[in-house]
Amino acid sequence: MGCLHSKTTHLHSPDDPSSLPDSNKPDPTGNGDEVNEELQVPAFKEYGLNELRKATNGFSTDYIVSESGEKAPNVVYRGKLDSNRLVAVKRFSKQSWPDAQQFVEEAAGLGKMRHKRLVNLIGCCAEGDERLLVAEYMPNDTLSKHLFHWDKKPLPWEMRVRVAYFIAQALDHCNTENRKIYHDLNAYRVLFDEDGDPHLSSFGLMKNSRDGKSYSTNLAYTPPEFLRTGRVIPESVIYSYGTVLLDLLSGKHIPPSHALDLIRGKNVLLLMDSSLEGQYANDDATKLVELASKCLQSEPRDRPDTKFLLAAVTPLQKQKEVASHVLMGLSKNTVVMPTMLSPLGKACTRMDLTAVHDILLKTGYKDEEGAENELSFQEWTQQVQEMLNTKKFGDIAFRDKDFKSAIEYYSKLVVMMSVPSATVFARRAFSYLMNGQAELALRDAMQAQVCIPEWPTAFYLQALALSKLGMETDAQDMLNDGATFETKRQNSWRG
Repeated sequence: MGCLHSKTTHLHSPDDPSSLPDSNKPDPTGNGDEVNEELQVPAFKEYGLNELRKATNGFSTDYIVSESGEKAPNVVYRGKLDSNRLVAVKRFSKQSWPDAQQFVEEAAGLGKMRHKRLVNLIGCCAEGDERLLVAEYMPNDTLSKHLFHWDKKPLPWEMRVRVAYFIAQALDHCNTENRKIYHDLNAYRVLFDEDGDPHLSSFGLMKNSRDGKSYSTNLAYTPPEFLRTGRVIPESVIYSYGTVLLDLLSGKHIPPSHALDLIRGKNVLLLMDSSLEGQYANDDATKLVELASKCLQSEPRDRPDTKFLLAAVTPLQKQKEVASHVLMGLSKNTVVMPTMLSPLGKACTRMDLTAVHDILLKTGYKDEEGAENELSFQEWTQQVQEMLNTKKFGDIAFRDKDFKSAIEYYSKLVVMMSVPSATVFARRAFSYLMNGQAELALRDAMQAQVCIPEWPTAFYLQALALSKLGMETDAQDMLNDGATFETKRQNSWRG
């Protein structure tokens, strides 16, 4: 297969453009369920810094979801708003956006865009030196993770062509909305939602007027015109789309020049990911390679437009009826935020540890009254003065937020007690959380549940620990269980 040098700027859809999918037509991979995306995504708003600080637990390193961690130039955090909505919060430096008003205006303009193939922007914040963007949260990692750093199985062919199609849809919509410039399109910019569907990050549509850096990747993957002029043009986005196609084809990050040499030498099989063997028709692979070659032309005018991309990748979708999470082998968990019935449940949902501590203090040990393994503290503390003193010192340390000492006293108490106390386990669990030991906190919260099987507090503390461990789906399940038992308890009281 030779390198394709034909001029393609004038090439729109090779078929009738009216036959192409767009954001207003049923999506062939959506199983016929067309949803008005605008109704699901909240309107763009300005958030207060305190609100976003609380949502990210004080911009905790535990909440960082950037693949490069703290080393990322602009760190992205997972967050949970007071409304229970999970969000991604991108934190810029003031140097990137010295003019707060300009930042807000740019973000608000981008926030008007809504599309099912974008990670939609839902807010921003510009207070003091902080410049923050808030977007929808995508729980299933980036294309980079699934292509280059997969754990269980490589991304299957059908999912790869679906990524190519969905991202072409996103780019075509951006082009229609006159957002023709996308900065540094790469495998890190493609993220997967809870259904396993890929989305294009809206962060790449944000202009950065201060430093002008539009490409942070290796120069080998940068559009030639950017190297020559330092400017990004709409055709630069097509070039970058071509590099993403190479990633999808090869499962590796191959420099375009090397890939084009293989294509010119008709060594296409050397380009293909060996793990895909038997998953695709050679004609389909050839068509995707040809499209990549067109996109990677050195002269911008020789590259196709977004309509051409869509027309080229649409026929490659062969398993449109199969859901993305099935293709990827992901378990699909729909997150349903419960209506919390108690202040403790609400505090755990907000990750408001100060409020949790206050509530545990006020509740004391009264929830253990009437438990099946009931043994009052009056009874067991009369056995020995040392046990009484240990409990007393543990409670004082817990009250005074000396959580390290509380752990020590409660650990001694657990050994002394002939009958376990759910409240002691709960208090030690919270102390472990405050001491940065989430796994031990989870263990103790589970022990509290063993003591009182339907105790909402035990489930809420497990939810806190699981959230700290980054296990949001499991944490949500625990919140739901806690709310269920809370409802059951309230109904029994009413009865």
